[in-house]
Amino acid sequence: MTATLKIDFVSDVACPWCAVGLSSLEKALRELEGEVQATLHFQPFELNPQMGPEGQDVVEHLSQKYGSTADQQAANYQALRQRGADVGFDFSPEGRKRVWNTFDAHRLLHWAGEQDPARQLALKKALLGAYFTHGRSFADHATLLDAVRAAGLDVERAGAILASDEYAAAVRAQEQAYAQAGIRAVPSVIVNDRHLIQGGQPPDVFAQALRQIATEATA
Repeated sequence: MTATLKIDFVSDVACPWCAVGLSSLEKALRELEGEVQATLHFQPFELNPQMGPEGQDVVEHLSQKYGSTADQQAANYQALRQRGADVGFDFSPEGRKRVWNTFDAHRLLHWAGEQDPARQLALKKALLGAYFTHGRSFADHATLLDAVRAAGLDVERAGAILASDEYAAAVRAQEQAYAQAGIRAVPSVIVNDRHLIQGGQPPDVFAQALRQIATEATA
């Protein structure tokens, strides 16, 4: 019997471990094909909600936030690139040169989720690729609209959303709800509204957890 799971993926499009986690989760779901049928819903989390539109150099930002040196960051990023490569995600050396505000991206993801979960997934992946693979800026609406186009969504409608404050209140309400529920780090993967899998886990960890949840759901 195939178990149907609802998965809420709480994350930020500027979070490298969220990119690893999503690719890992997708790989796990492919391995569980026939056992588990899952619908992904992407929920907003901002790593740097106060970041201005000009952004900040990533080395400077991480030094201020975590006290890490440029050499430490380079080593960490190389390890991250390998983790990404293991699950099929490309972290380019040109990616993530600056840290940007991601609120507009989350507004578009909320809208996409209302249209079709599959399109929302496509948009999420396009946004992650734009930033980490191609080094594009989330402050540039052209980046966001190109991702919308790649996801097969209505570019004109997306432009109208970006030109307004549409979905701003809804995104903030979701962010607050997850914060009140205790979500402090991402990615946070919530299955069937009650099981939490934290972090960018390897595919086998996701597969094992999902298989156990699916078994309980069909028992």
